[in-house]
Amino acid sequence: MALFDRLKDQAKNIQQQVQGGRGTTTGGAAPGHGSPYGTSQGAGAHGGSQGGARGGSRAQLVGVLKSQLGSLKTELKSGAYRDASMAMCALVAAADGQVDGAEIQQMESLILGNDVLQNFPPEQLRTRFHKHVDQLTRNFPQGKAEALQEIAKAAKKPTEARAVVQTGIVIAGADGHFSQAEQSILREACAALGVDPAEFQL
Repeated sequence: MALFDRLKDQAKNIQQQVQGGRGTTTGGAAPGHGSPYGTSQGAGAHGGSQGGARGGSRAQLVGVLKSQLGSLKTELKSGAYRDASMAMCALVAAADGQVDGAEIQQMESLILGNDVLQNFPPEQLRTRFHKHVDQLTRNFPQGKAEALQEIAKAAKKPTEARAVVQTGIVIAGADGHFSQAEQSILREACAALGVDPAEFQL
């Protein structure tokens, strides 16, 4: 539980930073590149005990990340975040190398219902999401490489880079289950963004 208490405290801190003024958030983001969650130590400490409680802890993590994203909604309006998030969602949908029509529809409704992604017109989100899904369907390795390139463009701003990973986790965890393939894709996205996957228990 200590890890989630810490995450909740950090979510409050981020919210206070945002309320304290945009200059603080943007200016302070780069030096604290690894600090908003500061859980590389905490995640390691909990690594051994994740086994039995993984389902519950994942659900809690998704809830915490969702509230953190909500607190940053006013900051997440750039095209880089939008495009990287749609590439991330397409990769999560096709994580096992197969693209299922029903899963794509479900993913689209999750995207359009996501509070932060409502910063963008639905048609923009749909177009970008389906572009990546189509590429992944035609040629998965090539589509994956192109999606990761799109994701990497958000690496310039640490707040946005983490938000892309958070968005992927929130969308992937909506069904309460993380497959190994989804976790693997999320770790690759972290690498593309220069974010430590341990911060997100990946």
